[in-house]
Amino acid sequence: MAESAMHASPYSGTWYPGSPEALSALLEDLWRSSESRTGSYLTPGARAFVAPHAGLVYSGTVAAAVYRHLEAAQPERVLVAGFSHRGGLPGIQIPEVDAYSTPLGTVRVDIPLARKLVRSAPFGKAAEADLCDHSVEIQLPLLQKAAPAARIVPLYVGHLSPEARSEAAKRLADTLAPGTVLVASSDFTHYGSGFRFKPFPADGMATARLHDLDNEVIEAAGSLSVEMFLDTLRRTGATVCGYDPISLLLATMRETEGEDEVYQETLDYQTSAEITGDLHSSVSYAALAYFPYRALELGVDAQAAVLRLARQTLEAYLSTGRRRAAGLLPSGVPSLARRAGLFVTLHQDGKLRGCLGRTEAIQSLERAVPELTMSAALEDARFEPVSTSDTGLEIDVSVLSPLKLVPSRDSFRVNTHGALLRAKGRHGLLLPQVAPEWNWTSDEFFRALALKAGVKAEVYSDPATRLYVFRAQVIR
Repeated sequence: MAESAMHASPYSGTWYPGSPEALSALLEDLWRSSESRTGSYLTPGARAFVAPHAGLVYSGTVAAAVYRHLEAAQPERVLVAGFSHRGGLPGIQIPEVDAYSTPLGTVRVDIPLARKLVRSAPFGKAAEADLCDHSVEIQLPLLQKAAPAARIVPLYVGHLSPEARSEAAKRLADTLAPGTVLVASSDFTHYGSGFRFKPFPADGMATARLHDLDNEVIEAAGSLSVEMFLDTLRRTGATVCGYDPISLLLATMRETEGEDEVYQETLDYQTSAEITGDLHSSVSYAALAYFPYRALELGVDAQAAVLRLARQTLEAYLSTGRRRAAGLLPSGVPSLARRAGLFVTLHQDGKLRGCLGRTEAIQSLERAVPELTMSAALEDARFEPVSTSDTGLEIDVSVLSPLKLVPSRDSFRVNTHGALLRAKGRHGLLLPQVAPEWNWTSDEFFRALALKAGVKAEVYSDPATRLYVFRAQVIR
């Protein structure tokens, strides 16, 4: 690596403001906008992220959801995986620079790690002039605000064979010790005639269709299967520009997995059409995070607060007969501001009395626990509503991981995973604790899941069937 090469970013003054004052003000606005969209709580412990790379006035709010997490974590090192929009070199190239300059100052390259990586293929080094691209450099001002002391290793990802990607992923996984994170730079669907991708008209349904298309790709990425991700891009035609960096990230996350699985969480999503109002030309932006499951588990104090909140809600109803899931005092536990899927289960004399919830992380735990406690008590159509004369009610609260789309039943771990089945326009869900409660095998679990969905077990061999697994922290 060159020892004294300082690269002044050519995107200053074009893709973002060229003065320190204006750039700092814009970043502050993006941070505020991100918090208003996604909430204040930031789950610690992410190993990697996907961040968009358009001009900051377009993609910056979504990108800020990633960099607010980095601000809380203060990593020492960030591996930034981008690519060249004009066609790059094969393999993974590291530019021959030791620092980048933006209006906010200097971002230094981790020269020792860069030198270590380029010692063997598929990593190599190349002149900055042959690589320079906004996919990497648009991340720099965001990183400077979030973690100004962090060093970076810029990675320009070109074509990789599956074998080369696997080798690179193993080496990158070895670097992801505490204090080091990986950020893959990519926008999602580029829609419109200018992008030569217009699979549906620019009418009132275009935004919803873009959301559906991007969600399909995001779900495929959440599988952590590079093959499923790339197959989804081929099948849908979705114009995700940074598919090579994302593929490298997914392979790297698979390498970091042991018993502690990695789950993808969508931090934020938006299209440029929602910002500009122009449905004829739109680029989609997604902020994705990758957490080991243990990072998603609540601590002892938070578990106690969750159970206390559920019990207080139910006791208030039993004593007054009035449903007042909202209005309880705040728990005072910061992690209950986290958004997560949640199910509440009621038992009475050892028998199921009600169980309802949702898989989507649309509410904070503090709001979801009271609401779903009352739903389990009053709205489960399989049972008569709980009445004020009921006694001996026991409560379980299951805090869900994000759903993980899996290519087959082989990815399911009985007694560890729950599953959601979507097939033939129907769906069914079983929580992880159901299998050990009934002493089911994996095959018995899947027969019960199909029965609950109202479909035949043959649907598991249907390519249109979608199967998701998840884990749950059961608090009782």
